[in-house]
Amino acid sequence: MNETKQNGRRTEPKTPPPAARAAHASLGYRPLYRQVKELLIKRLGDGSWAPGQLLPSEPEIAAGLGVSPGTVRKALDEMSSESLLVRRQGRGTFVASHDEERILFQFFRMVSDNGERRFPESRIVSVSVAKADEHAAARLGIALKESVVTIERVRSLDGRPCIHEHIVLPRSLFPGIERIKQLPNNLYALYSTKYGVTIARGSESLKAVAADARQVELLRCEPGEPILLIDRVALGVDGTRAEWRRSLCRTDRSHYLTDLK
Repeated sequence: MNETKQNGRRTEPKTPPPAARAAHASLGYRPLYRQVKELLIKRLGDGSWAPGQLLPSEPEIAAGLGVSPGTVRKALDEMSSESLLVRRQGRGTFVASHDEERILFQFFRMVSDNGERRFPESRIVSVSVAKADEHAAARLGIALKESVVTIERVRSLDGRPCIHEHIVLPRSLFPGIERIKQLPNNLYALYSTKYGVTIARGSESLKAVAADARQVELLRCEPGEPILLIDRVALGVDGTRAEWRRSLCRTDRSHYLTDLK
C-alpha cells in the first residue's frame, strides 16, 4: 500500500468510499478527464441527468468518482464546448436543452440573405410507418425492414415555404411518435423530453439538385429550379443514430452558413 509523509511521520492515504473506488476502477487507463467525460455523457444518455437539470457541484461529482475537482472541471469544460452542457455565471452548470435558440445556432444553418437568423415555422404534410429500405437501414444503422417512422413537413419563413423535409426515425427509439396528433415545430425538444433521446451532434452532406414535382407543389418553385439538398444523420449523446433527415431548401432568398473554428 502506498504511504505518504506528513510532519515527518508515515501515514496511509485516505481511502475513498466504496462507490468512488468502483467508479474510479471503471475508468481504466485512458487520459483521466476523457474517461470522466465518458462517464458523465453516459449519465446524459441514460436519463440520469435530464435536459435543463442543474448538475451537482464539481467537488460533489469529483468525490463520487474518486478524482480531483480539476479533472471534473476539464471534462465539464469540454462537454460545454460541445454544447452538451451550459454554464451559467453564478448559477452553475446545466444539461443543455433543445430550445429554439440552441437549435438555431447549432443545427439550423439556413440563413436569410439579409443575415437574419430565425427559427422557421413548420407544417406537417404526412406521418407514416413503413419498413426500412436498404438506404434508410444503412443511414440509421438498423436492420433491413426494421420499422421506421417517416415525417414529411414543409418549413416556412414569413409565410413563404422554403424547406421540404423528409425525416426518418427508428420506431424502436420513438415508440408511438406517429400517433402524436400535433407534432411540435421543435422535434429535437420532443425527442429529448418525451423519449430521452438528446441529439448531440450529426454529420451532413450538401448537394445541389433540381426541384422535382413534389418541391414545385410544396415549395412553389419552378420545375428544375436549383435547390440545396442537406442530408443529415443526427446522433444521440451515446452515439446512437437517431434520425436521418433530408432537407430540400430554396436558396433564392437564403443561403447555408457555417462557422469554421
